[in-house]
Amino acid sequence: MNLEALRAELPVLERVAYLNAGTFGPLPRRTAAAMAEQERAELDGGRSGAGYWESVKELRQQARAGLAGLIGAASEHVALTRSTTEGCNIAVAGLALGPQDEIVTTDVEHFGLLGALGASPARVRVARVRERPAGEALAVVERELGPRTRLVALSHVSWVNGHVLPVAGLARHGIPVLVDGAQSAGAIPVDVGALGCAFYTVSGQKWPLGPDQTGALYVAPEWIERLRVAFPSYWGQAGYEETGDFTPAPGAARFEPGGIPVPALAGLVASLAFLEAAGPERFERARALTGRLRELLAGRVEVVTEPDQATLVSFRPGGSPAETVARLAERGVIVRDLPGLGWVRASVGFWTAEAELERLAGAL
Repeated sequence: MNLEALRAELPVLERVAYLNAGTFGPLPRRTAAAMAEQERAELDGGRSGAGYWESVKELRQQARAGLAGLIGAASEHVALTRSTTEGCNIAVAGLALGPQDEIVTTDVEHFGLLGALGASPARVRVARVRERPAGEALAVVERELGPRTRLVALSHVSWVNGHVLPVAGLARHGIPVLVDGAQSAGAIPVDVGALGCAFYTVSGQKWPLGPDQTGALYVAPEWIERLRVAFPSYWGQAGYEETGDFTPAPGAARFEPGGIPVPALAGLVASLAFLEAAGPERFERARALTGRLRELLAGRVEVVTEPDQATLVSFRPGGSPAETVARLAERGVIVRDLPGLGWVRASVGFWTAEAELERLAGAL
């Protein structure tokens, strides 16, 4: 890995220590260039004609294949979405759960997942894992499972404390598992087949370093025919009648909820190529740097995140989290606070320099 060359493609690093990929990843130069090129092409040539639409279809296929590669899936099992929130809603609505059904989730989930659960008529049971050691999460969630459980919905990596949740252990119960992959896909190695989950969402603008309004939903092969198409769109059909009856597109593409801005697609393809160029060793580097940050913070603040988790490190600062984040930003260190918890969260990427972690610790 040529770290200097990779960092040179992320111009925000020239100004600040950017430690907030858990919200938005830093955009590579090639991503911005691809988006600008697509916009110029549309400005000069318009947005119509057979050639244009063929290029859009090709971009969609490239984006689908690239996102599938992030999670170890086949591209035919991946649908393009505009966010993890959209992916979660597609999966939950497609299951057509009723008031007699139950969904089990945890108390460390983002509203992007929780909103879909709350909109469902099913009863939601919450496993209290936030104050428990990461190693106890499986047992805590299992205690909430029952004969009416029709879905387990949880993050692969919690957005609040960075702990890796026991997806594979829960999938072994034979209940479909919906995974919010916003803090995992692109940050840590993911193999959806090994996890055994039914559904897995990807957030393109976070760890994959892509533009906004990009993402994906993985649907396990055995669920493609079983999951109802709750949000049909032109991109998800292979033919339709005047009555509205339609033939779903082959594979998971049938669940695609609509168009994605074409410049964003072009940028996403470029971002995924940037990750590919970084190579698989990027995961180990990010893991080592995350451990180093915990060491640097120890003794200065109370570190919430346990060792050997993912690439997020949450900690309790000495004063107000919001004020701490603002003060750090003034010193060129970008992190975020977690409202209601009293914590600050740092995101560590493979592109991060150890000096930037030292800068964060020193500023505290």
